[in-house]
Amino acid sequence: MALHHSVSSDGSHTFYSPVAAKYLHVSLSATTVLDTEPSGNVQNQSAAVSCILGVIKLKYSKYVITVDEHEVTGRINGAEIARVKRFSVTAVGSHTVSGKDAEEQQYLRLLNSQLEKATLYFSIGNAYDLTNSLQRQLGTESVPQPDDRFWWNKYICEELLAAGAAADCFVTPVIYGYAKSHSAQFRGSNKLDFALITRRSRLRAGTRYFRRGIDEDGSVANFNETEQIFTTFDGHLFSYLQTRGSVPVYWTEINNLKYKPNLVVSTRSSVEATAKHFREQIDLYNDNYLVNLVNQKGYEKPVKDAYESAVLSLPGPIAAHVKYIYFDFHHECRKMRWDRVRLLIEHLKELGYSNDNYFMYDLNSKTVKRRQNKVLRTNCMDCLDRTNVVQSMLGRWVLQDQLEKAHYLPDPNATAWEVADPLFNLFFQGFWADNADAVSCAYSGTGALKTDYTRTGQRTKMGALSDLNNSITRYYLNNYRDGHRQDSYDLFLGKYRPFRDSLHNPFIDRRPPFNQLVPYLIGASFVVLLALLTYPKGPLTSWKNMAIIAGCLAFGFNNTSYVLKNGYQFVDWPQLSPLDFLKKAEVHDADGKFVGISYQENDHFKTGKKRN
Repeated sequence: MALHHSVSSDGSHTFYSPVAAKYLHVSLSATTVLDTEPSGNVQNQSAAVSCILGVIKLKYSKYVITVDEHEVTGRINGAEIARVKRFSVTAVGSHTVSGKDAEEQQYLRLLNSQLEKATLYFSIGNAYDLTNSLQRQLGTESVPQPDDRFWWNKYICEELLAAGAAADCFVTPVIYGYAKSHSAQFRGSNKLDFALITRRSRLRAGTRYFRRGIDEDGSVANFNETEQIFTTFDGHLFSYLQTRGSVPVYWTEINNLKYKPNLVVSTRSSVEATAKHFREQIDLYNDNYLVNLVNQKGYEKPVKDAYESAVLSLPGPIAAHVKYIYFDFHHECRKMRWDRVRLLIEHLKELGYSNDNYFMYDLNSKTVKRRQNKVLRTNCMDCLDRTNVVQSMLGRWVLQDQLEKAHYLPDPNATAWEVADPLFNLFFQGFWADNADAVSCAYSGTGALKTDYTRTGQRTKMGALSDLNNSITRYYLNNYRDGHRQDSYDLFLGKYRPFRDSLHNPFIDRRPPFNQLVPYLIGASFVVLLALLTYPKGPLTSWKNMAIIAGCLAFGFNNTSYVLKNGYQFVDWPQLSPLDFLKKAEVHDADGKFVGISYQENDHFKTGKKRN
């Protein structure tokens, strides 16, 4: 149910919850829950809002973030799920400096950028806990708290939680990822509801090249939990969980403006951090089956070797619950034979994993029929494209057994469900392809690769061209735009808090003047060359014109060579939170005068080559 939102003449915000019949009052001095409307609340404006995302303080001012419009993406267990469609960031207080201070404005731009690009989902009226799987919600007697890993707006809800607003419908946990459900029919007569939810972890969250590997707490980059839900018309509910996450060792790829960054596995031991990661995974999911899809040769080999070494170093009590499976995706599926992913299923069967490992619940009798006590954790380099193909195939494999248990297949021993109902197969593939795009956009900035296979079951030339376009776009974004995008994550998630951490404006470019000027010099030489070629003075081949052309080419070539040779200095690095693989070093002239900073590799992330 919507909240009524009003802003008073003093800039304070009041929200009324019809469900709790309570008021939430947000002012500069405090946030409080009241039984009656605040006295002297003279409204300047009022409106209905879908929910409150949270309250955030930047450097000088405090802001309320509301969801002004949403779209319903389906129902799960009777509760409506919605995606944030339109939002507002509104200052608290009548006197703010947000419109005057350049640093505050930059924080606001980052905040808006994060909200505009994120795919955020919530349950209308908090009727369903999107942060927790169905097994966690229905498989225990007690009602679970929101899962801290996937509660994306947890930080900006801190002030609301401290005021006790959670009990009165003013706090709405939101996930970042994908959530969609739809009713369908299998073989024309069997009704069902199908849903797919992906929850992105807020721990070690960020962009493709600025968040890799593991941190000291055991959190890995791009960790996602995906839940496939299938509900029959007679009240049987099936839920199947998979996870994905970066290789849990200290490693990274350092952008250097080249198509392939510098891949570095840190010299720092990750034994303790890796053990922390898998100890938590076992506590949450029980046995972990680790499906590693990185290449066993060439560029990716160091990551494969590091992963296998880390698994072998796990303590005995942890290792007993971990099984490692290597699957050379590019070798096995060469020549676009993605269907050969089915070979992986045979490996899993040999290790004791079967497709009847899922959660099953009877909605009529409110009883648990089956529990999932094993999880498949899949990774490739980015945990995106290869991982998406494999996870959709595993979801398909498990659905086979679920349809058999639901008696939706006429001859379960002989009929694959996709053969029994090709139309439902397209329905299924559409869900997984959309999910792949959502996860990929969050991490890399573009849709996923290989989704033509996920969506249609076939690899096509048009799909290959689309992948090429996405790859080129990723290169541009990852080198020239992702620093700002990483800053937007760190700001929204509270990794950087301007009111506490900002002693000096972090957005001021402190590189040496020449490094700041070089891109403009290259651009100027190109403009002059283009102008001369378009509007030459006299014959284009005259010696004067040829001399200018040669000068422009030489000038542009020399400066471009300088940029490529010193690639680290021209990447769009994040400015708010430090990167574990990068450090800033001071640059001085011959007289010892400070002229700026340069970006260099941290000591335990050295590539062995001069790359700065």
